[in-house]
Amino acid sequence: MRYLRYAMLVIASCVMTPAVSAAPDKDTRAEYIRSHYAKYEYNIPMRDGTKLFTSVYIPYDQSKSWPMLMQRTPYRVAPYGSSDFKTRLGPSEKFEQEGYIFVFQDVRGKQMSEGEFVNMRPQDAYKRGKDAVDDATDAYDTIEWLVKNVPNNNGRVGQWGISYPGYYTSVSGINSHKALKAISPQAPIADWFFDDFHRNGAFSTPMAFLFFDTFDAPRTEPYPYRLEGRKVTTPDGYEFFRDLGPLANVNKNYFHGERPFWNELTEHPNYDDYWQARNVLQHLDKVKPAVLVVGGWYDTEDLYGPLATYQTMSRKNKRDNVQIVMGPWYHGQWIGDKGSNMGEARFGFETSVWFRDNVLLPFFNQHLKEESEDKYEQTATMFETGANRWRFFGQWPPADTSEKTLYLTKGDSLFENKPDKDGGASDYVSDPRNPVPHSAAISRGWDRPYMAEDQRFTARRPDVLKFETEPMTSDMTVAGEVNVNLWVSTDKTAADFVVKIIDVFPGVDENTNEVDKETGDRHELVRWGIIRGRFRDSFSEPKPFEPGKPTQVSFELYDLLHDFKRGHRLQIQIQSSIFPFLDMNPQTYVDNIFHATEEDFVRAQHTIYHDAVHPSSVTFNVLPSQ
Repeated sequence: MRYLRYAMLVIASCVMTPAVSAAPDKDTRAEYIRSHYAKYEYNIPMRDGTKLFTSVYIPYDQSKSWPMLMQRTPYRVAPYGSSDFKTRLGPSEKFEQEGYIFVFQDVRGKQMSEGEFVNMRPQDAYKRGKDAVDDATDAYDTIEWLVKNVPNNNGRVGQWGISYPGYYTSVSGINSHKALKAISPQAPIADWFFDDFHRNGAFSTPMAFLFFDTFDAPRTEPYPYRLEGRKVTTPDGYEFFRDLGPLANVNKNYFHGERPFWNELTEHPNYDDYWQARNVLQHLDKVKPAVLVVGGWYDTEDLYGPLATYQTMSRKNKRDNVQIVMGPWYHGQWIGDKGSNMGEARFGFETSVWFRDNVLLPFFNQHLKEESEDKYEQTATMFETGANRWRFFGQWPPADTSEKTLYLTKGDSLFENKPDKDGGASDYVSDPRNPVPHSAAISRGWDRPYMAEDQRFTARRPDVLKFETEPMTSDMTVAGEVNVNLWVSTDKTAADFVVKIIDVFPGVDENTNEVDKETGDRHELVRWGIIRGRFRDSFSEPKPFEPGKPTQVSFELYDLLHDFKRGHRLQIQIQSSIFPFLDMNPQTYVDNIFHATEEDFVRAQHTIYHDAVHPSSVTFNVLPSQ
C-alpha cells in the first residue's frame, strides 16, 4: 500500500509563503538574488532576554538607504546558514529588483528561536507591563533592533505575511513601533473559533489533525529541520476520517495526549474565555501604520480573518488608512501562482499578477520609499466573480445597494414573495455513516478546488434539499454578507445546517443556441456556511433542540461579490454535513462533542419549514446594474 505523508500535506498549505509554480525564470530569479544581496543571520534579543533567530538580506548597492520588508513566521525561515539563500525574497520578483532589505524571523518558540511558543498568544503584555511579552512586543523589539543595527536602512519598515504570518502582521500594529509605516495582513487569522479549525462551532477535523500533528509537537530545544508527520495507508480522507469515528479516537489512537494545543481545544468546545482571549480583533484599534488587508473569495482556511480584520480596523481607525483587496483566490494564491483559475472556475486573465504589480508593490513603495511616486488609493479592490472583473468601492460592503429576500417554498422554488399557508415543509434523513461529501474528488479532506466545485454531485443526493429561482432576466450582482433564516426541526436533539449559494448555468449557449458542452448546467458553488445548531442562540452557551419543535435558526454566510448572469439561476442547497472537511454532528446532544461516543451518533430526520408561519429565507444586498 502506498503511503501518504501527512507532513507533506501540511507543508503544502501552511508554509510562510505558498510554493511558487514552476516557471522558466526561477533560476534567473535565484541568481539575481545571490548577485544583488548579502545575507546575514542574527539572534535578536527581546525585552525579556529571549533571542529570536532572524535572517536579513541586504542589497549590495550601498549608494542609498533601503526600506525593510519583514515577515515573522512559525513555519521556518529556511534555508539556514549565511551562504544558503532563499530563491525568493519578496511577494514578487519586482520587489527584489526595486530594492528592499528583506527580513525573516522565526517567532518565539519556533525552529531556531528561543522561548516558548503559544498558539494565538493572548495579546495582553500592555496590561501586564514591565518585561511582559507577547507577539506585539516581539515585533516592536525586533524593529527597534533592526533600525539601529542593520546598515543602510532608511528607518522605514513594512511587514506582510499570509495566514499565521498574516496574524503576526496584524498584531504588529498593536502599540506599533514608530518605524513601522505599512502592514499587509494577508489571509490573517483573526479568531480561531471562526477561522481555520471552527466554522460557527463546527470543527474541521482534517485541518486540525493534519496541521497539529507536526505543528503542535513539543520541542525541547531549537532546531532547523522540519518534522516528519505520521503515515497513513489511504489518500482518501473521506474514508480515513469516517473510519476514525468519534473525535476522542484522535488521542486514543494517534496523538496519545502528546499534542498540547489539541488537548486544549478539545476541552474548550464552546466560545469561552479561552477562545475570547485569543481573538485578536479586540486589540485592533489605534493602528497607526497604513494597512492593506488581502484575502481570497475561495479561501477555505481564512476567509473570516481578512473580512473581519478589515471591518474592525476600518471601524476603529481612520477609514482612509485601511484598504482591502479580495480576489478570486484560494489560500495564498495571490502570491503562489498567476491566479487565472480556481479549479474549474476560470477568470480570463492573471489576477494574481495584476494584484502584485498594480496594488501590492505600489502600496509598499508609497509608504516605505520616500522618493517613490507610487500610490494606491482604492479603499476596496474587489474581484466580481461571475463577471470576472475587478471593481473598486469607497467602502466595503458598498453603500449603494438594495436588500433582496428570497423565500424557500414548495416545489423546490425560491421566490421574493412570502410563502402562503400551504407552503409546506421539506425533510431529509441525515446519516452519520453516510455524510454528504464536501467534494466529489478523492482528497485528504482539506483541499482547494471544492470552493468553486460543480455541486451536481450533492444536488442528486436524498439528504440534500435544493431550492431554485427562475432563470434571471437580467444580471444580478450580490455584494456583502448573506443572512440565512431557517425554521427547522429534528426528531433528535442536535443537528448542523449547511447552506450553499450556487450559480446554475444554462444548458444552452445563448450566442450559438447550441448545448454548452463545457459549462452547460454547471452548478458552481459561490459560497457556503454552517451553523452547529447547539450554538443557534449563543456560541458560549449551547443548548439542545426539543425534538419535533419548529425552531428558528439564523446565521451569516461570509461576504461575496458575485454576478448571476442573465439566464442563470440562483440555487440554495441545504444539508446537515459537509464531510470530512467538517466533523459529523452525532445528532444526540452531548455537552462536549469531543467526548462523544460511538453510541451518540444516530440517524436523524430534519425538517425545513417554508410556510406562512415559518418562512425560511435568505437575504442579501444587490448592486445597481451597470
